[in-house]
Amino acid sequence: MNSSTATQPTNSGRTMQGVVVKTAMKDSATILVERYVKHPKYKKYHTISKKFIVHDPGNSLGVGDKVVVKEVRPISKRKRHIIVSREKAPVVEE
Repeated sequence: MNSSTATQPTNSGRTMQGVVVKTAMKDSATILVERYVKHPKYKKYHTISKKFIVHDPGNSLGVGDKVVVKEVRPISKRKRHIIVSREKAPVVEE
């Protein structure tokens, strides 16, 4: 094994965009990722949504934040994503 290939980071893993829907866990957050896909038989487009648990060290995320997450090695039983970037949710004053 070459030592130069072992130290270089890999850019593997999918990236997804989502919205934070829950931050009640320690060092974790739940995000909702929506995809717009076409049905194979009926050719109608519809939205498919799925929730993922992401690693949030320091509990820095808030509900409503838009985030970009990346797939990584398993962190715990259900956590397999980390936060790449985030955009704060707009503050609405009434």
